Amino acid sequence: MSHVIRRASELALDETTVTALRAALRTTADEVVQAIIDEVPPYANALSGHMGATIRRAVRTALGHYLDVASGNATGGDAGDAAYELGRGEVRDGRSMDALLSAYRVGARVAWRCLAAGAVPAGLPAAEVAKFAELTFAYIDELSAASAAGHADELAARGRDHERHLEHLARDLLAGASPDVLRASVQRAGWQPPVSLTAVLLPAAQARPAYRALDPSTLVLDDLPDATGVLLVPDADRSHLLRQLTDRTAVVGPARPWTRASASYARAVRARSLSSDIRDTEDHLPELVLSADVDAFADLRARALAPLRTLPAATAGRLEETLRAWLLHQGRRDEVAAALFVHPQTVRYRMSQLRELFPDLATPHRVLELTLAVGLRGS
Repeated sequence: MSHVIRRASELALDETTVTALRAALRTTADEVVQAIIDEVPPYANALSGHMGATIRRAVRTALGHYLDVASGNATGGDAGDAAYELGRGEVRDGRSMDALLSAYRVGARVAWRCLAAGAVPAGLPAAEVAKFAELTFAYIDELSAASAAGHADELAARGRDHERHLEHLARDLLAGASPDVLRASVQRAGWQPPVSLTAVLLPAAQARPAYRALDPSTLVLDDLPDATGVLLVPDADRSHLLRQLTDRTAVVGPARPWTRASASYARAVRARSLSSDIRDTEDHLPELVLSADVDAFADLRARALAPLRTLPAATAGRLEETLRAWLLHQGRRDEVAAALFVHPQTVRYRMSQLRELFPDLATPHRVLELTLAVGLRGS
């Protein structure tokens, strides 16, 4: 506002002119407000009732302050602060900066017309009229700049708050928070829950770039331990999602109801712990099932394959390999031989050995136990 005050020092408004202009303040303020209502659609219904009265008082106050500045009797701080807060308030009321700037432009035009209509009859010299016009529009420019700053700051603050709420929601989802906690987080974040969420695990540095190509409702975290990032993708088309992540080092969990996104995340984490080559957890369900309880799987193998431990290691290895092929190919000797690159007679011989070691080999329970025990060997 200091620029405006310097301009005001060059303007000679006598007491008669100032008195005449102050007498027209109420009418000028009313005309400014009415013109904004008529010409700026977002304000058509915003300036009626109590709010309209408040805005009219604010306009009169701004015009009064302007006359104080024009007559050399004021500084600019209060008006600039008020304009800044006005800009912030417009964000809270849901109006854009374009609407506010349009209102300023309309207000400046109407205010100048009214002020000129009061100043000229009061005897303002023609040489001073041009300076008065420049001062009027410079003052409005200063106010609109302060409002623009307030509007931008409020948007930035709201954006940061919104981002924090979304991150908090994502953390609640990964932690498997209760439905009540999740609903509260959703409300704070202003996020529309989808039917399902799919967790994507990838390096933290890739999280934000990958997020920009996905549904804007995707939740993202890029500050998890071990430089890990997570995306929670709403209602994903799985094949399309996998194509979008082709160039990323990503592990894609299963789709789960949004309140159970933690289950999708947990599976992706477990898949990554199994192998760095896994991308789609749906392609590796047997491995994931058998690795769900590593100790239990180790105990199962030790018990189920105990008869082989009585043999030399090389022999035990060949028989386990044969047993696996026999189970996977359901005892079809030729297919087992082809899978092992041996003669069918070799398969017959080895299976004779296995039946001696496992007398109940044909029983359903033994078949199930052995299938699980050797199921991942060679995969």
